[in-house]
Amino acid sequence: MLVAAACCPHPPLLVPEVAQGAAGHLDAVREACTVAVDSLLASGPEVVVILGSGPAPGHWPTNTGGTLAGHGVDVRAGGTGPLVLPLPQTVGAWLLDRAGWTGPRAYVAVSPGQHPADAEPGLLAGPEGERTGVLCMADGSAKRSPAAPGHLDARAEGHDAAVARAWAAGDAAALANLDAGLAAQLWVGGSPAWRALGTAALARSSAPLMAVLLHESAPLGVGYLVATWTWP
Repeated sequence: MLVAAACCPHPPLLVPEVAQGAAGHLDAVREACTVAVDSLLASGPEVVVILGSGPAPGHWPTNTGGTLAGHGVDVRAGGTGPLVLPLPQTVGAWLLDRAGWTGPRAYVAVSPGQHPADAEPGLLAGPEGERTGVLCMADGSAKRSPAAPGHLDARAEGHDAAVARAWAAGDAAALANLDAGLAAQLWVGGSPAWRALGTAALARSSAPLMAVLLHESAPLGVGYLVATWTWP
């Protein structure tokens, strides 16, 4: 049973050891992520699923690990098993480790071509009735400024604002029905993960939902938002 969800971005620079002298650029994002993860864990999950987009669908168990060695520093996160986690799941593992979570966790990747409903079993993993929290690692458009990785697209800010409104309003349907084609054009890396979470959350649409938007910015020309959803 899905009891809470948190959304955080996954730039490698979120990790101070990787950012080094540039760490201050993401201080506000990092602090918001701390609040979001703490809120997720305060909901009392029995398992935390770290959800992120990837080139192919995948599931990894609790003991799997990840490394940021490909980004300049061998910061490791997650379990002591194989270091095979993709970037979103690795940064998510780092956030969970940093928050002191020692309970069960699972890692789920969804791909742009995957139907969001296909990821639902991964989001709701475990025995029936198990309290599940989802840490959704997702970046917005990489076309928010001329200096962004994809340069500037005038549609990018509006797209990311619509996603932020959906999180702020607890609108699971809006996330589930994000335009995948537009997201691809705007280099929205997190769109598959947002769509999958929205689809899973619709199963709890009859339950009251508390939604909090903690942060929204594009300090590096990439849209970053931090938010939480909690079901009582």
